[in-house]
Amino acid sequence: MYEKNGEKYYICDAHIALWDARPENQRNIHGKQFIDCFYDYHKNLSPEEVVWDYDTYTYYGEQRLLKDLFEDGYVDHAIFQPAILSDFYKRGFGQTEDALALTRANPGKLTYNHAWDPRHEEAGLEQLRKDADRMGLKGVKLYTAEWNGDSRGWKLDSLWSRRYLEECLKLGIKNIHVHKGPTIRPLDRDAFDVADIDQVATDYTELNFIVEHVGLPRLEDFCWIATQEPNVYGGLAVAMPFIHSRPKYFAQIIGELLYWIGEDRILFSSDYALWTPKWLVEKFVDFEIPADLPEYAPLTIAQKKKILGLNAASLYGLDVPAELRLSMPEPAVAS
Repeated sequence: MYEKNGEKYYICDAHIALWDARPENQRNIHGKQFIDCFYDYHKNLSPEEVVWDYDTYTYYGEQRLLKDLFEDGYVDHAIFQPAILSDFYKRGFGQTEDALALTRANPGKLTYNHAWDPRHEEAGLEQLRKDADRMGLKGVKLYTAEWNGDSRGWKLDSLWSRRYLEECLKLGIKNIHVHKGPTIRPLDRDAFDVADIDQVATDYTELNFIVEHVGLPRLEDFCWIATQEPNVYGGLAVAMPFIHSRPKYFAQIIGELLYWIGEDRILFSSDYALWTPKWLVEKFVDFEIPADLPEYAPLTIAQKKKILGLNAASLYGLDVPAELRLSMPEPAVAS
């Protein structure tokens, strides 16, 4: 919970990870390229005082994660969104079993989302059924640009992807997070294109599609799709830190999102450990639309509360303390 000027904010960090990118876990040069690109994002978009050293960044462990989120970072609940990247890392980039164990050891504070890859076809479907049962999955995080042998990506609207989405419906996995937009070396930018969200959002209206990174740099494409598909949401991971280094650009991003999709379909994410949540929460609560961007309406406290946590809590059925919910208007009294 974060409090400022008497207002209390429920904080749900909707995109975090526990990764291991140390040299001993790198399968090849691409494992180093990937974490180096992450570190460049971290170093270039963070305030100087919160920049980590490189070795810590490659592996920070469970206890540092808990401290950064729940002791220092005001976070009430956080959701793991793993990237597996088996072609680049021997034991995978996201630490599945460690993150799952941490979730079980901290009930009510963490949710574990897993991943699937339709290129594993029938064997992967069977694994998804086992994972859903063992992990109690409510959501998944998908990486459409992930490499798999000779393949350098896949589409959400492909035949096998549709079979996995249909299986998600059967298994009660409703929240489909998809990395769309910013590329990461050595992945291909066009494999993160937002266009394939359009068809599946239309065809699977019982699923929620959370487009992580709001499609940047294809924000306009994302907005045109999301405004006509009410089950498409925008995750602010990677967009958030521009609040420090490029505040006017961030104002344009959040202004466009509020104009097109509204205050109920935007989710706060630090993308930990790309960034830590503390400074992002503080800066967002203080943030105002610059006066020289009059086409965007001022951000309200209620909008900030929804974005920082209440919207994600609604998607995941989280129990928000009564004092952190939005106050309801007084009912009309009959005369």
